[in-house]
Amino acid sequence: MVQQPRNLLMDLGERADRFRFLVRDRDTKLTAMFDAVFAAAGVEVLRTPIRAPRANAYAERWVGTVRHELRDRVLIVGHRHLQSVMCEYVDHYNTHRPHRSLGQAPPLGPTQPPLALVGARVVRRDRIGGLIGDYSQAA
Repeated sequence: MVQQPRNLLMDLGERADRFRFLVRDRDTKLTAMFDAVFAAAGVEVLRTPIRAPRANAYAERWVGTVRHELRDRVLIVGHRHLQSVMCEYVDHYNTHRPHRSLGQAPPLGPTQPPLALVGARVVRRDRIGGLIGDYSQAA
């Protein structure tokens, strides 16, 4: 499950007990002060090996999915727009998008039990300005 994008440093105090590890790369943007914030909250910071871009496969898969399904198709015009689009996409990803490894169910489970109504009307709900469509049966 992917967390909603928020200001992590502001929210960490409330949710620090949920995390044991932070896996991060060796980017120079992430300073010792960055690591110290997490260490103070009791989170162990693990850095990926040098020159190993596939070491954090789950994060790399998420970034690739967002890039191919969203970022390459939407022109982001500012921080607020990015937050709005990402929140909508994360909700779609966790509650509606089928995942093969989960038997075509979303990570948070189906919002409603599946109904197989013969001859029922299918309704499309546009998300992210029509880029993504969620389909369901109308009773």
